Amino acid sequence: MNPVIPPGGHISGARLAILLGSWRQGGSRQGATDLAAAIELQVLDGQLPLGTRLPAERELAEVLGISRTLIGGALDRLREDGLVASRRGSGSWIASPGRGGVSAALPEDSDLIDFARAAPAAAAGLVQAVDVARRQLVDHLGGHGYGEYGLLELRERIALRYTARGLPTTPSQVMITNGAHHAFMLALRMFTGPGDRVLVEQPGYPNALEAIRAAHGIAVPIALDPLGGQGWDITGIEAALRQSAPRLSYSVVDFQNPTGLRLDVEGREHLGAVLTRTRTPVVIDETLVELDLEGDPVDGPPPLAAFAGELTVTIGSASKSHWGGLRIGWMRASEDILGRMISARYAIDLGSPVFEQLVMAELLDDPGPSLARRREELRVQRDALVGAVKWYCPDWTFAEPAGGLSLWCRLPEPMSTKLAVAAANHGVQIAPGSRFGVHGGFERWLRLPYGLPADRLFEAVRRLSVAAASVRGVDPATPSGFPVPVT
Repeated sequence: MNPVIPPGGHISGARLAILLGSWRQGGSRQGATDLAAAIELQVLDGQLPLGTRLPAERELAEVLGISRTLIGGALDRLREDGLVASRRGSGSWIASPGRGGVSAALPEDSDLIDFARAAPAAAAGLVQAVDVARRQLVDHLGGHGYGEYGLLELRERIALRYTARGLPTTPSQVMITNGAHHAFMLALRMFTGPGDRVLVEQPGYPNALEAIRAAHGIAVPIALDPLGGQGWDITGIEAALRQSAPRLSYSVVDFQNPTGLRLDVEGREHLGAVLTRTRTPVVIDETLVELDLEGDPVDGPPPLAAFAGELTVTIGSASKSHWGGLRIGWMRASEDILGRMISARYAIDLGSPVFEQLVMAELLDDPGPSLARRREELRVQRDALVGAVKWYCPDWTFAEPAGGLSLWCRLPEPMSTKLAVAAANHGVQIAPGSRFGVHGGFERWLRLPYGLPADRLFEAVRRLSVAAASVRGVDPATPSGFPVPVT
């Protein structure tokens, strides 16, 4: 995703305060150090790109409710580390993507484990599909290569998959996009304008929240219960639809990111009826639907669009089921909505790449075996992560998900942002809980993805346990040397 703040752009004090979240815990006397560490975390997390101009000290002091002396102390520390540069009359800006001290603090035989992205490596069969697509490409080279709807053979196979899952679909109801996120951006462009409200789940997918902000929309959060019940409060959603009158709703009802929750059939019927009755357009993100670790999605609940009517836009992607590097996604909607969507698309792009579509079409020619292997791999990795957390971090709680790519862990105390900072010094990059809230928060929560091999998951959690102990000022309570299974 393109950063919300472009390189060389300016971030307001209010926006920076939201990004920082609860950067300082009560009782801490290291205010300048805490603030510097929180700003560094946002740089490491890609939220403050190189060249971003920071707010003036007075503005930042006002929005954070702290002294300018503390602000100055934090900036001094960041300048010493080379992370921030300043010039009299020009203010301060991000001068480096991260200080060298993070890497230097790691053991010589160690490396940084990316625990921030919930994205697995390429699935089996991709290279063979590329070989087939390479031969098929010859048949397309005589044309102009543009196609706003996408290749017919790929749309046919996607339509068949929807039909098999209980949502009768024709190729004319499918449009190929450059990933599900691209599809969501197109929906935002068509359904909303600046200042319009968009109903979202809380906690929710960070890139979707950033897309709403980038479109100058207002995200209206509806809380999920990650540890009990079905997660979704349909009655509360209906009340929010009446009170806030959003122009669009966005939801992930299959293995929700980050909680892993899945809405049951009864809940889908209820939610679909509510959306239909209120005439609310809804985008259903099914990026994770194929990662059902307890069965085949064909045997699972039908897509929400089967209950929610003609104003439903369902988006999907190859990024989790096959590989993010394909950058192929799709949108399923009524022919009328897709026709209007094409008009919105012309201002952004002129179609998706032909070669990648051919690769995806080949992967979907007989998707059962490859998707079954993908689910088995992730099932092993999920179980490995569950075991590692229970061993190294026994006071962290979570509900084991039936699918998706992550555990949503409740921490023993509000320390998610501080833990993310400390973890970087122990060789693990994580996204703090504040990234998953509309207005920050979630300091007692942490998303742990299981897209890595089992041995890397064990090592990542081991390092996190040490980082957590350093944040809490206690000795690590769990033994080292957790046995790594052979997989």
